[in-house]
Amino acid sequence: MLAVPACHGRSSPAATHASLQSSSQVEGRGITSSDVLGWQRLTLKRSMWGVGGLSRSLNFKSSSPPTVRATSIKTEKTEKPDKPAKSAEPAEPAQLAGWKDLNGMEKLGVVEVDPMLAPHQNHLRYRYREFLKRKMEIEKVEGSLENFAKGYDKFGFTRDGDCIVYQEWAPAAAAAQLIGDFNNWDGSNHKMERDEFGVWSIRLPDEDGVPAIPHGSKVKFRMQKGDGTWVDRIPAWIKYAVVDPNVFAAYYDGVYWDPPAEEKYEFKHARPPKPAAPLIYEAHVGMSSKEPVVASYRQFADEVLPRIKANNYNTIQLMAIMEHAYYGCFGYHVTNFFAASSRCGTPEDLKYLIDKAHSMGLRVLMDVVHSHASTNAVDGLAGYDLGQSSQESYFHTGARGYHTLWDSRLFNYGSWEVQRFLLSNLRWWMDEYKFDGFRFDGVTSMLYHHHGLNMCFTGNYHEYFSEATDVEAVMYLMLANELVHKLLPDATVIAEDVSGMPTLCRSVEEGGVGFDYRLAMAIPDKWIQYLKERKDEDWSMGDIVYTLTNRRYTEPCVGYAESHDQSMVGDKTFAFLLMDKEMYFSMTATQPANLIVDRGIALHKMIHFITMALGGEGYLNFMGNEFGHPEWIDFPRQGNNWSFDKCRRRWDLVDQDHLRYKFMNNFNRAMIALEEEFQFVSSRKQYISCQHEYDKLIVFERGDLVFVFNFHPTNTYSGLKVGCEIPGKYRICLDSDAAEFGGHSRVDHNVDHFTSPEGEPGRPETNYNNRPHSFMVMAPSRSCQVYYKVPE
Repeated sequence: MLAVPACHGRSSPAATHASLQSSSQVEGRGITSSDVLGWQRLTLKRSMWGVGGLSRSLNFKSSSPPTVRATSIKTEKTEKPDKPAKSAEPAEPAQLAGWKDLNGMEKLGVVEVDPMLAPHQNHLRYRYREFLKRKMEIEKVEGSLENFAKGYDKFGFTRDGDCIVYQEWAPAAAAAQLIGDFNNWDGSNHKMERDEFGVWSIRLPDEDGVPAIPHGSKVKFRMQKGDGTWVDRIPAWIKYAVVDPNVFAAYYDGVYWDPPAEEKYEFKHARPPKPAAPLIYEAHVGMSSKEPVVASYRQFADEVLPRIKANNYNTIQLMAIMEHAYYGCFGYHVTNFFAASSRCGTPEDLKYLIDKAHSMGLRVLMDVVHSHASTNAVDGLAGYDLGQSSQESYFHTGARGYHTLWDSRLFNYGSWEVQRFLLSNLRWWMDEYKFDGFRFDGVTSMLYHHHGLNMCFTGNYHEYFSEATDVEAVMYLMLANELVHKLLPDATVIAEDVSGMPTLCRSVEEGGVGFDYRLAMAIPDKWIQYLKERKDEDWSMGDIVYTLTNRRYTEPCVGYAESHDQSMVGDKTFAFLLMDKEMYFSMTATQPANLIVDRGIALHKMIHFITMALGGEGYLNFMGNEFGHPEWIDFPRQGNNWSFDKCRRRWDLVDQDHLRYKFMNNFNRAMIALEEEFQFVSSRKQYISCQHEYDKLIVFERGDLVFVFNFHPTNTYSGLKVGCEIPGKYRICLDSDAAEFGGHSRVDHNVDHFTSPEGEPGRPETNYNNRPHSFMVMAPSRSCQVYYKVPE
């Protein structure tokens, strides 16, 4: 249906034009009791403040005022502050006692960037002071933060000349032994010695040049509890753990992993350079096969990596890498933090995967879980908690050490040895496996003592900076980001935070927490709300734009329409929400699409693309959603008779030329390629010139491109005037209505669009939708087009 749009020829009443202030807050969200490990829906609670318009000049590298760095404070050597002491808690070192004025830190960079943080300067200074104190203590005791984070060279199994050395921090143990295949699980001849800090050690000399413990053999740490009983545990720093697949619910065993030189994988390819904007392909190796099986690292490398590269993504985010005893937890109940999950292969196989990704120009991020740990005692880190004080444990005691919703243990982030363990864990994955960065899971739970449970974050700054804030956890995250960026300045570190804490993505040196990006987690909830609760004609263009752009302009976000969260059991992929059972019967491309499929494919393309174009400074897609994967994700469990049917990716659907899945995949490939050519996602320029409710139109500029989205279910607008900043000749560079994308080819791509001046120069109020130039286009219903200026 052709119609004359209401915004044609005049300024749209819905058009907005103002500058976002630094106080603009990301949309708050409340976490309900149904949020298990962040998988279920998070109830969206809109914060109705803090957005000052929709025009922005984004500058994430803007200069900040001088800030105090740790090196500006002179110190002397200190004792390890959190080590078990022989006397009462030590007094604060004399060289730190004069920090009350924070050595000139009254001008924290984060406050200069956002003056609304001024009332919370004391809190911000306090947490920065705690970071500086701990960092300097580490430097005095361990030499540097980087050396401190090489705990794997001291703990666990290491080599010292012709000996295997094994060390374990277990201050609650009364006695300890090393057991395994090598001694027939009898530790009587392999008793360990304890030092003053609760570290147990043993040296095993080689026998005639042969290691005392064979590579690949099983090992465990046996310790005596205070009541005299003995328990066996997997070494906390174990590099590999396996389970007998033939025994139901069997416990894992640690494996001594030290392959001979000819079996060790040697990396051949350098890390790819950091892209201007991360275009992230979120993937789960185990469920990446089209067959109902657990896929291997090598299968993923050989069969899935080429698909990711072909779709023009520049970054992969791998889930479920850290060993987890329960497959159905999606990798979020970690049992062995230094071990690559053995379900998918060996450590050398994982290295092959990452090296091959690097050879293809793909960076690899790891979904790291430092927010909690599995409660598994026999084969997990929780087994080292024998009821001792928090000082001598990896975890807090009592209620503070247990997450009631996740049924998991919570770390004592202020502990010296916990910090060593977690920071070394990050360095291990970067040094040993060449990961290029991390996506930190469950950051909201770490930031607050209430873990975000039953909280509705409205955007009031008091919600972020109060006694509810876990400063020790914030300090750890600052140390973690400081470390990662020292080891690899081009690292990408992303926070999964639903609260929207200000300063989370500002640099540590200016008082921020140091992440590069946060996930824009309100966006998928908004799309789910619309798909489930609203008719097409009731979609609000202003609400959509608000949700996509409601973020702190100095703190970059990764936007996404749907990740793994949105398709867990109990919910559906967006394609299945849109087309449901029609995906079983009506996806053939050999005959015209029915109305449901036609609508579904059109909206699937538009939802993902406008999210990429407006939703952040990076973009993420979960494996399979690029081609409209049907149904949902359901890991094998008792409730589904241990079926793998919904725990795989149906690549065969997109590979079938006669099915319509190829259209969504083709469009996804083209929209991702558009960033490589025009770099609009990474552009600081963003201006929304039209968001019309009646006509269902959204027109905006990102970078030097002009985007036109027509969400109207029936109206096609011929001769639609759109505003732009740069004069000249424009042509289409992407059209969701093109035949190759399953569209109806209603737009002529050979037409040149010439701009006309609007209003008086220098007077925006006389322009068209506050843009000094305009050109005419055709906007078919349920479609989007992108126009680029033709170089002269």
